[in-house]
Amino acid sequence: MKEEELQDELASIRNMMERSSKFISLSGLSGILAGVYALIGAAAAWFVVKENPTTVTHDLSLVEVFGNLITLFTSLLLIALTVLFASILTGVVLSIRKAKQKGESIWNKTSRLLLFNVAVPLLTGGAIILILFSKGDLTYTVPTMLIFYGLALFNASNFTYTDVKYLGIIDILLGLATAFFPEYSLWAWAIGFGVLHIVYGSIMYLKYDR
Repeated sequence: MKEEELQDELASIRNMMERSSKFISLSGLSGILAGVYALIGAAAAWFVVKENPTTVTHDLSLVEVFGNLITLFTSLLLIALTVLFASILTGVVLSIRKAKQKGESIWNKTSRLLLFNVAVPLLTGGAIILILFSKGDLTYTVPTMLIFYGLALFNASNFTYTDVKYLGIIDILLGLATAFFPEYSLWAWAIGFGVLHIVYGSIMYLKYDR
């Protein structure tokens, strides 16, 4: 067997092994759109925060401020859930389309492992946010989101493209930095879930989808 044929055979074997152990139907376009959704959500959150006073003044009593906090959290939670739902739906639809184009199944052992390893950190982070809210503390909501989302991506990189790991690490570091400077939480949200997703999605699209 010629050296060139041997290299082609080895490349084919590596490709088969990757397909059996990695979920490679993730769409770069879904990452871009998720980033766009997050930026829209950040803009909506900015308007909500601007229109909901959360400090005691001569016009607002403590009870009214607490009521505003509840309204604020509910509105922000609704925005976050809407962005999450739209991102997941887009990701699933585009991943199914990509899998069909490659003649692969989207639901297999690897995708189930991927889902489990993503779900554990995300659900844990969600539980911590609810606990913080029950204590009346919304300060670390965004840092918690970024850190646990980053951990979810880091876990996911074991079952899909390695590039996902770097996005996870950046989100974790951004979340830790935001914990020190929570007054920049909205900017961190826009960067971590918006800008970084658009950049990551674009890189993934150019590397794997074209």
